[in-house]
Amino acid sequence: MRLIAALALAFLVSGCSLGPHYKRPVSVAHDWSAPERRGIQTTEPVAEWWSTFNDPQLDRLVKRAVQNNLDLQLATARIAEARAAHGIARSGLFPSADAGVSATRNRQRVIAPGGDVGQAEFNNFEGQLDASWELDVFGRIRSGLKAATADTVAAEESRRAILVSLLGELGRSYANLRGLQLRLVVAEKNIRTQQETLEVTQARSKAGLATDLDVQRALAQLEATRSGVPSLQSGIQAEIHRLSVLVGEDPGALVDELSASAPLPVTPPGVPVGLRTELLERRPDLRESEAEIAAATARVGEAKAEYFPRFVLFGTAGRQAAQLHDLTLGMGNFFSAGPAISVPIFTGGRIRSNIRVQDARLRQSVLRYRSAVLSALEETENALVNYSNEQSRRERLEDAVRANEEAVTLSTDRYRAGLTDFLSVLDAQRELYANEDLLAQSRTSQTLDLIALYKALGGGWQPFSQP
Repeated sequence: MRLIAALALAFLVSGCSLGPHYKRPVSVAHDWSAPERRGIQTTEPVAEWWSTFNDPQLDRLVKRAVQNNLDLQLATARIAEARAAHGIARSGLFPSADAGVSATRNRQRVIAPGGDVGQAEFNNFEGQLDASWELDVFGRIRSGLKAATADTVAAEESRRAILVSLLGELGRSYANLRGLQLRLVVAEKNIRTQQETLEVTQARSKAGLATDLDVQRALAQLEATRSGVPSLQSGIQAEIHRLSVLVGEDPGALVDELSASAPLPVTPPGVPVGLRTELLERRPDLRESEAEIAAATARVGEAKAEYFPRFVLFGTAGRQAAQLHDLTLGMGNFFSAGPAISVPIFTGGRIRSNIRVQDARLRQSVLRYRSAVLSALEETENALVNYSNEQSRRERLEDAVRANEEAVTLSTDRYRAGLTDFLSVLDAQRELYANEDLLAQSRTSQTLDLIALYKALGGGWQPFSQP
């Protein structure tokens, strides 16, 4: 009866946890810190953010990257490892059983009743079944299982975080590629214009209507514009190589596919960003960090449970026979069963030190989470400001380019009419090219800022199923 009462008590308290209970360590303000910004909406952010650019080429690159990127495959392998470790931790909740058989040939010294000494040989066949079950009275096994579960969640969120970063980097590289191609188109257009100006100036010089100084100035400006082309071409090739690697292929695999110029992805008129408080749930890197806190919390409980006794039910049953055919199934001719209790009496401070280790790791994980939250908020707030302000900058540059185009037309007409010198024409062309190049860079920056905003919001992993 005492044994039954002890077992009943063990089952009643089984699974109790000795560690701290997990709770989210920080909270954030409901709204973004700055007032409403231009082009920003507080509705739910889009998941497939790349689809807002309406660029089929970008859509195809995203699909290929998700399928073939090596970093993503490595993260998937880590998930498989974490799930297997979870299975190991879960197995501790269940009984374990082992079976074994043995066959031996034995020789023994035998003393007959008359005092004669002889030897006897015989066979011994044995089959045995051992079973044991640790009752998780103080929650040590369950705490370990909770930690393994949180580790699995962290591995899954880590893959999602890598996916968000991958798609953001791919989008940035693609936007940079199209931006460099746009700048190259602007440079080539200005080279043609300046080449025509040089030819006109040379013709006027031969007719005595212009000086050699005008010709040399026109030639110098043309060559200065041409000097920027090689660096743009190098940048284009570098971005193509980067995109090839991101989709898991050889650096030169996409050269033929992406070398032709294409329009820069156009930003939508409004960008939904949601609420500030939703960022903690949407960003997978923050969810990963939070899962690490949960795992560390569970391990504190697992370490504290080492102070308390362990209760194990065990049993052994088997059968022995001198002949193999006598080793049959059924009730064995030997067995043993009963409970066992082990109590830590002296460990040299090992348990106490392990608890301190787990407490320190828990504090570290909390600090990492708080730091990650602040970095995420900073990244998102900066992306909001940058995207809003870049739109204003682009509009100013568009106005500047229109004014420069009119100035080039007026200065050229006045020069041909002999009302101004050639330096005015060159200055107008130089300013036009500079502002057109700045406008191309601003359009690229606006797209890059939007991609950075999507990445900061944690978008991109939702459409893809978790392996």
